[in-house]
Amino acid sequence: MEKAVEGGGPHSHIHKKVMVAIDENECSYHALMWVLHNLKESTGDSPLVIFTAQPSPYRNNIFPVSLGTARLYCPVSAAPEFIQNVEERNKKASSALLEKAKTICASNGVNAETISEVGDAKQAICDAVQKLNITLLVLGDRGIGRIRRGFSRECDQPLRS
Repeated sequence: MEKAVEGGGPHSHIHKKVMVAIDENECSYHALMWVLHNLKESTGDSPLVIFTAQPSPYRNNIFPVSLGTARLYCPVSAAPEFIQNVEERNKKASSALLEKAKTICASNGVNAETISEVGDAKQAICDAVQKLNITLLVLGDRGIGRIRRGFSRECDQPLRS
């Protein structure tokens, strides 16, 4: 496994392809700033990849309906106009988030590439890591434990191979 080495050690020529997965949470901002301050030289000429996942608006919501003592669960789909509105709002929010991150990178002298995918964040991040041959993935920690315990169990194998 490659290591970031400061001070021109034997592995200082190794450049990583680094991806920071961000969302609107402040922890994502701290993760980005950590990368900019600690890994700037180890990325070399490779642009820093900034990734965000847009939630999918195509979810069937299930509402409980009371019928006396029995409960019936009815799946309800949203109207197409509502789904389109949600998609547009998610796209605008993701674009603004990525643009802000790209501006922060530029102000720190780092070239950044931005990517946004629609779907489950965990799966989208894992897919992007494999597709882009990322060597180092950085996530913000929301205090849930070691970088989101559930995430590490689901994606541990692809990230280490």
